[in-house]
Amino acid sequence: MATVDDVREIALALPGAEERIGGHTHEPAWRVKGGQFAWVRTPRGTDQRQLAELGRSWPGGAVLGVRVSSLEEKDALLAAEPEWLFTIPHFDGYPAVLVRLDAIARDRLAELVSDAWLLRAPFGVAKTWLAERGLE
Repeated sequence: MATVDDVREIALALPGAEERIGGHTHEPAWRVKGGQFAWVRTPRGTDQRQLAELGRSWPGGAVLGVRVSSLEEKDALLAAEPEWLFTIPHFDGYPAVLVRLDAIARDRLAELVSDAWLLRAPFGVAKTWLAERGLE
């Protein structure tokens, strides 16, 4: 089980990452100069209605949105990890997944947040970070 505080700790340990509070949602989001890579996502009325039409409901507990590299990666992640990853109609055609923080292990969360950060981080910063970890 992970928490928003875990997300904050993981995200802010990444070079250049900063936290901002969303203007419409008043929820935390994490970004670098290249854009947002993770954000707390709460359900909107439209989300609730669309999920109900699909016979689904918004999970209890905190939910995090994270960027992924492509729609193909999104589909693969959703198929492989349905216990803690899901999507909603609002994200159809958008490369992101939603993470049930109350269901995911902190280590796996760290991988997802780091991968999302790599998509948005400046190339040189990302390359150095990967090299320091022997992942280049």
